[in-house]
Amino acid sequence: MTNFLKNELLHIIKQKASEWLPEIIECRRYLHMHPELSFQEVETSRWISKKLTEAGISHTNGWAGHGIVATINGQSDVVVALRGDMDALPITEVSDVSYKSRNEGVMHACGHDVHTSALLGAAYILQSIKDQMPYSVRVVFQPGEEKLPGGASMMIEQGVLKNPIPQYIIGQHVFPSLEVGKVGLKSDLYMASADEIYISVHGKGGHGAMPHECTDNVLAASHMIVALQQVVSRKANAAIPSVLSFGKLNTIGGATNILPEEVKIEGTFRTMDEEWRFKAHQLITEIAINTCKAYGAMCDIQIMKGYPCLINEPILTAKVRKGMVQYLGQENVVDIPLRMTSEDFAFYSKEIPACFYRLGTGNKEKGITSAVHTPTFDIDEKALENGMGLMAWLAVCQG
Repeated sequence: MTNFLKNELLHIIKQKASEWLPEIIECRRYLHMHPELSFQEVETSRWISKKLTEAGISHTNGWAGHGIVATINGQSDVVVALRGDMDALPITEVSDVSYKSRNEGVMHACGHDVHTSALLGAAYILQSIKDQMPYSVRVVFQPGEEKLPGGASMMIEQGVLKNPIPQYIIGQHVFPSLEVGKVGLKSDLYMASADEIYISVHGKGGHGAMPHECTDNVLAASHMIVALQQVVSRKANAAIPSVLSFGKLNTIGGATNILPEEVKIEGTFRTMDEEWRFKAHQLITEIAINTCKAYGAMCDIQIMKGYPCLINEPILTAKVRKGMVQYLGQENVVDIPLRMTSEDFAFYSKEIPACFYRLGTGNKEKGITSAVHTPTFDIDEKALENGMGLMAWLAVCQG
């Protein structure tokens, strides 16, 4: 593609993103009002399929349950892929907006309504310029990002990256700490792996006044949690970012004067190194069992393997950055640090070149600053214009 044609295409995409913004805002608000939990996106999937059909975009349903894969054929058989997730979280929204969630206890608090509507807008744009596209584009509407085993892993198993293999895949995510109009990205290692830890500390319970006649499982669990902190503080290479956190501890039975028979604990382990990740699993297991044993308790532990580290392939990321600068200007493309949060987009990054970037959605002047996974999360909807336009541009500007 010549520079002249590329500039023309850039202008067309920007114009169409502006023209479609009101409709995509309405799409986002509809999705926000009707959130569905991971792997339960029945109506969301039906609604997306209807929108794609109305736009004349070929697609298939039923991926990983409720996922959709659309295909927009360009001038060659070479394929690139775009991905957006569409599940919501078990959070009760408290914001007083006209598009507040109508599903009690469920909310698009992580911005997947934004990802889906922006991806739909990108599909509309690409469909309208398909005769000028150097590549064909696979548009992936993915379910179940928020819940293991992750919709990405399931779609990959079902062949979403085959026949033919995409040259690369790009995804975006809302970023409320970044002002609307800007985007952020980081090359190479970007997000952590994430594994779930489930522990049961158990033994003979009894009266709190006679601990010598029973097992103090609360004491054993407490010492175990403290002992496990050495996995990061003393066993991990200091150059490898690692986090071990326990967010849930419940006694089964018990009272102020009763030592319970069981204590259940749940936590997460995250790191940026896959080899250390699984060595840490072994250490966590050994320390948990042996510490509990020292206090006369038994310990059952299960570590559920979660999402791997997310790697933004450096060559692709450099090209994406160049495309972002072309679309938004140098001043609106910023470097961001690595994060200990995780994303199942990481599964794609293990298979083919991938780039996952952040879309600025915040607006301090309007008071739009709430973080994701909070009951007050919202966005400056102007972000949808860049959300759809930039995705469309990044799918075609490498040609």
